[in-house]
Amino acid sequence: MRICDRHGCDQPGNCPAPKSPNSPDRWYFCEAHAAEYNRGWDYFQGLSAEEAAAREASERRTSAGYAQSKHQAWAGPGDGTRSRDEMRALDALGLEPDAEFDLIRATWRGLAKANHPDIRPNDPDAATKFQQVQAAYEVLRAAEERRSWKPE
Repeated sequence: MRICDRHGCDQPGNCPAPKSPNSPDRWYFCEAHAAEYNRGWDYFQGLSAEEAAAREASERRTSAGYAQSKHQAWAGPGDGTRSRDEMRALDALGLEPDAEFDLIRATWRGLAKANHPDIRPNDPDAATKFQQVQAAYEVLRAAEERRSWKPE
């Protein structure tokens, strides 16, 4: 379980928040500290008026994703439980964002067997696909180990 990043707080840190406006790095706060952080957040900090207007226009243009997330009750990619690398790895395996690790392992084994260079020795596409599948599985396996690790 991740602990809130606010100094002195021992509550679970389930709410990701960006460390700076244009950074992929995240803080993880409890609900109370996430609300406090969001009250003072300036999403357009450091942007010129033109850049802020362009960002606002692009955000409004793609707001249809919120309706999908509402329909799915924030399941899958919208809930922030998977990193961008994990999402790419799931795409490489052809799986949905909310796939369980047992399904990931089974899919990986099937694709690895089907595209193994020893099975298809004269097919360069199979070797490339095999390497892609292996890399995707390593990313997802490492993420699963991080999630299941519990401090002693």
